[in-house]
Amino acid sequence: MPELPEVETVRMGLEPVLLGATFARVAINRADLRFPFPENFAKRLAGSRVLSLERRAKYLLAHLSSDEALLMHLGMTGRFHVQRPGDNAPHLLGDYEYETDVTPKHQHAVFEMRGGGRVTYADPRRFGYMLLIPESELAQHPMMRGLGVEPLSDALTADYLAQRAVGRRSDLKAFLMDQRIVAGLGNIYVCEALFHAGLKPTRTASALATRGGKPAPHAARLVAGIKSVLTAAIAAGGSTLRDYRQADGSSGAFQNTFKVYGREGEPCMRPSCRGTVKRVVQGGRSSFFCPVCQH
Repeated sequence: MPELPEVETVRMGLEPVLLGATFARVAINRADLRFPFPENFAKRLAGSRVLSLERRAKYLLAHLSSDEALLMHLGMTGRFHVQRPGDNAPHLLGDYEYETDVTPKHQHAVFEMRGGGRVTYADPRRFGYMLLIPESELAQHPMMRGLGVEPLSDALTADYLAQRAVGRRSDLKAFLMDQRIVAGLGNIYVCEALFHAGLKPTRTASALATRGGKPAPHAARLVAGIKSVLTAAIAAGGSTLRDYRQADGSSGAFQNTFKVYGREGEPCMRPSCRGTVKRVVQGGRSSFFCPVCQH
């Protein structure tokens, strides 16, 4: 499933076509994705202007002039084709861990914008979904309610992590992937951030706090690692897991700089460390770390 940097890359690719534009015509080619399309979906969107386009956790949110928000989730195989006015062909914005059939039968929604732009959503496995939510209800909607802080915001601090970690018996990996604590983090970037901080993913989360609830020294290193890894991944256009593409069709490049993810049995890349990257399974997902320099 795409993680925060990939979703943010897709958001940036959609922005030139959607932001400030008005939906001229919307066509849906089936009744449902993971969930049914909202009632009168096409009719409610037609004539609405996109006031802003943001990412919250792994969701895309288009805030509309109709006082509704269009919430979009890519699932595993969801991706967008974007065609700007005057373009001869659409650009591919996302194809992630699974190979995707792009034949017309998998193109489930088409958004035509005034001025000539077009966005097409394709999703063979149909694990993605789209919802229309009144702005007044957005904060309390089940998809939004309870989400933790954004990892690139000022709200993610060593103090915040320590307060949430006090008394936690779960491991650091599960703690960081809990969307109620930090929104948008996933398997790849948690592994990379923990390497950056020198922390083993199997370590107990309560180690981030002192007995008095103050942040332990490595809590600040972990915050810095999370922000550094995510910022670099967004700048690189995300990670190519099979044929993920940026807005211009080129591959994301962050996977070329992985320090531990997918590198089982390879030498640790930390200078002066002679360790070998190890893989363990936590919660059904592979975790990669150096047993020598991560404690």
